[in-house]
Amino acid sequence: MAIEKILLVDDSKTELHFLSDLLSKRGYKVRTAENADEAMKRLGEEKPDLILMDVVMPGQNGFQLTRAITRDPRFLDVPVIMCTSKNQETDKVWGMRQGARDYVVKPVDADELVAKIRAFG
Repeated sequence: MAIEKILLVDDSKTELHFLSDLLSKRGYKVRTAENADEAMKRLGEEKPDLILMDVVMPGQNGFQLTRAITRDPRFLDVPVIMCTSKNQETDKVWGMRQGARDYVVKPVDADELVAKIRAFG
């Protein structure tokens, strides 16, 4: 299954704009959410092929949201890639334990990110 629809979850409008632009130019259909509530609303509207998840957000953080999504039977086949400035190995391990399938550290390298997304396609 090719990855076409990506849900981008990040509380930074700058980051949302940058990543949306980067992914749209490569042919992906991108929807965005600025927090956990918005992300769950978007998931209810349309199931994405992949989720790019920030960690540091107000309210429910990306680790908690990833755990909630990856334990929901409706989204078992939707890979989550953590996309965060938290670059410690412990953060990466914790993210993977919550159900993330990959981990990218900001600032994002466009080619690396696209390669990771394509790996799921």
